[in-house]
Amino acid sequence: MGGRVLIALGGNAMTAPDGSASPADQQRAIGEAMAHVAALSRAGHEVVLTHGNGPQVGNLLLKNQLAAHVVPPVPLDWCVAQTQGTIGTLIMNALQRELGHARVAAIVTRTLVDPADPAFQDPVKPIGRYFGEDEARRFEGHGQVWRRFDRGWRRVVASPRPVEILDASAAVALIDAGFTVVAAGGGGVPVVRREDGALTGIEAVIDKDLAAAALAVAVGATDLVIATDVPNAAVDFGTPRARPIEEIDVAALRELQAAGHFAGGSMGPKVEAAVCFAEETGGRAVITSLHHIGAALSGNIGTRVYRGVER
Repeated sequence: MGGRVLIALGGNAMTAPDGSASPADQQRAIGEAMAHVAALSRAGHEVVLTHGNGPQVGNLLLKNQLAAHVVPPVPLDWCVAQTQGTIGTLIMNALQRELGHARVAAIVTRTLVDPADPAFQDPVKPIGRYFGEDEARRFEGHGQVWRRFDRGWRRVVASPRPVEILDASAAVALIDAGFTVVAAGGGGVPVVRREDGALTGIEAVIDKDLAAAALAVAVGATDLVIATDVPNAAVDFGTPRARPIEEIDVAALRELQAAGHFAGGSMGPKVEAAVCFAEETGGRAVITSLHHIGAALSGNIGTRVYRGVER
């Protein structure tokens, strides 16, 4: 029997190769991804899933913007919750097609963040599509923050670190009952705790890889697999000196982080998530392509991160 494996599916597992996210594209991509996940389940692994939602949230935001003169735009935390439901349903259907009568459950999952997180003072995470200045100014009237980029104006939001996956206990109960669980999609619905103890949503985007690490810890995963579109993290990526990182410990990977080898908007959060999980649990974190997740768990593919040399 394999261990409890948390698989974090990147955006490439949810869309067509060119990034398009029509309903047909999403169904096809998720169906292909679930074939790989089902193979792990048949091999005896206890699988927990989480996923990105960038293109899906982008589509909802565009609908918000196009219909703003008819209906009020809904807040970003609502959009995250909607995508959790949509993507979760597609995953459940696709996985049950692969595994027959397997029990699969998707949980609308909230992630607690700190309202004092410095990210709220300087929102820099771009979301949605590019627009002209007139459109940007109009949506600033709805309380949004927009910034100018090379290709036009784009909305930016805070990306605070996850503090706690609030609904992890529900996920554990379902996992222990034999369900394959989908949770914390898109990093989780961002919420803060008010002074009276009540929870309320907040406009933010939580990094899905950091949330995956937090979820993996919370559900007692033995392995965290971050599925992306490359087989390994790399040193000197994008240069003639590029070389893949294979087996590495946390201390060595931290040194490469400090040297600036991992871009903040792409591989950086994946490396940070892998380090956090391995450091806290002593388990193994793997960064690799979706097609290689099975081989990665056998130990000979991908970037494999351990807490130390003792394994």
